Amino acid sequence: MGNSDIRRLDREIRATEKKLEAVRRGESWPMNGSERRAMARALASGSYRAARGRSTGRAEEQIDSTGSAAEMRLNAELTALHGERQRLTTEAARDKAQRKSSGWF
Repeated sequence: MGNSDIRRLDREIRATEKKLEAVRRGESWPMNGSERRAMARALASGSYRAARGRSTGRAEEQIDSTGSAAEMRLNAELTALHGERQRLTTEAARDKAQRKSSGWF
């Protein structure tokens, strides 16, 4: 387990944080396929209804809920990555303490 795993997790954490900020700004590139399809469906139905002079309330709600679902998913990923990093850090510290205690001095 060493520092390389912790560095890899740090890179993944930074990438996930960037994705989360992008979703909060309303960008769609960090969304997965099903979230993108749901967003496209909502946009298409909303524009269709707007072109006909009808209310777009349901489409707007669908867009908002899809964005918040993507945000929740990325928050869960970020929490899991932080937990895994903490576990690796604790394990590395335990191994280091064990090596020091079994030494000559």
